[in-house]
Amino acid sequence: MSLNFWEGEKVTLRAVEPEDWEVFYEWDKDTETARRGYFIPFPQSKAAAQKMAAEMALVRPENDVFRFMILNKQGEVVGTLNTHSVERRDGTFSYGVAVRREFWGRGYASEAVHIVLRYFFAELRYQKCNVGIDDYNTESIRLHERLGFQLEGRLRRMRFTDGTYHDGLQYGMTAEEFWESLNGKA
Repeated sequence: MSLNFWEGEKVTLRAVEPEDWEVFYEWDKDTETARRGYFIPFPQSKAAAQKMAAEMALVRPENDVFRFMILNKQGEVVGTLNTHSVERRDGTFSYGVAVRREFWGRGYASEAVHIVLRYFFAELRYQKCNVGIDDYNTESIRLHERLGFQLEGRLRRMRFTDGTYHDGLQYGMTAEEFWESLNGKA
């Protein structure tokens, strides 16, 4: 095991740095990937991207909410993972993960999710992770089912995009299910 908790075989997780603005700026131009993440944003200027990255770089984790940058072994930013909807009292949290199109299918998202789940379950004592996925995001559905998340529900007509309403799918994984999914590898 690495000496750095945030480092896996394929990826390293780190905080946002001001120079990440270029990645965010270019990534925003891929509107289909943006749609899979949530929605297609208005175009932003380079100055706005620089300001956003500079501000995000100064954000400290608050209530276990944090944005991680996902880097591959070559040091390239391949994506982001942000924790949210954290409920310490109940021991639940959620996250969103996005990988830049040119890095899809290489296992980066899987490993980044594993690192964050291991941290939240083993270090912060959370007991369940919930993930919401729009029904048209088949790549994310496959990823989470491969990771061992269970489909827990369907919320009808929750997202409007590309001229159509789509259902929201709710997936969940308990800490026990996570450890079982690793088959003693952790």
